[in-house]
Amino acid sequence: MSWLGTAERIRTGRGPAAAPGPDTGPGGTPGLLAGIPRQHGGRAAGADAVAEGPNAPDAAVRWRPWRLLPTPLGTPFTFGYAVLLAATSLFAEYADPGLVSELLRGSSTDVVHLAQAPLLVLVASALWIAGGMASAYAVAFLFVLTALERRIGALRAVAVFFGGHVLATLATELPVAFSVAAGRLPESSLHRLDYGISFGVMTCTGALAGLLPAWSRWPLLAGVGYVALTDLLAYVDPLSDWGHLLSLALGVASWPLLRRWRHHRAAVAPLLGDLGHPALRGARTY
Repeated sequence: MSWLGTAERIRTGRGPAAAPGPDTGPGGTPGLLAGIPRQHGGRAAGADAVAEGPNAPDAAVRWRPWRLLPTPLGTPFTFGYAVLLAATSLFAEYADPGLVSELLRGSSTDVVHLAQAPLLVLVASALWIAGGMASAYAVAFLFVLTALERRIGALRAVAVFFGGHVLATLATELPVAFSVAAGRLPESSLHRLDYGISFGVMTCTGALAGLLPAWSRWPLLAGVGYVALTDLLAYVDPLSDWGHLLSLALGVASWPLLRRWRHHRAAVAPLLGDLGHPALRGARTY
């Protein structure tokens, strides 16, 4: 058969189907090359794979109740910290009361201890739960930090928790030092007993709200803010209550940074041979 006859049969569809060319993928999909992962022609399949991955957006991940609690592999920071807090809480409950009282006073982030050993007491004060494992902050710690760590990773969750713990502690204790120096507070205020995880938990709560959908973000902030404001108006422990409101505000202020972190964590790393990935565009090939 002549070349013109072959071309005519292909054009009119009366001849045999054309063999897949180099630009035709499996099943006739144009633009796919065999053996090359994640090509531009297969974006639909790639999107499905990403949506099912560990860093998938909230809307694409099926809700699983057991993900509300920390696990050693999924949330190592929250899990390990929870075990440590459980151990110190049991020790505070069953150990000699005199020894426990001495350790708590040595871990207090009061003005005197902050002036003498700031790093030591800032870390040691976060090893205890004021009120024990049955307190509201202990329960909030498990759920809030688990949800936050699953969204931004362990190291960033550490930064949010201890960042809020340190900043809120300094912001509440430094004014006490200035007030004592000015004669507005007695010197006994320099030895105020202050320890616990509440500042870090409140910061993480405010931070987590920025990563949730709007229908759950604002009720969470409203509820937690109402509780903190009610405690402040009760005037039982105004210094700690101001610290709780400040911690919540610090978490809210971190929303832009957290969303950037989450976007970076959710970005899929380029696979070997995927020269079409934006991270590899412009790279030289030889």
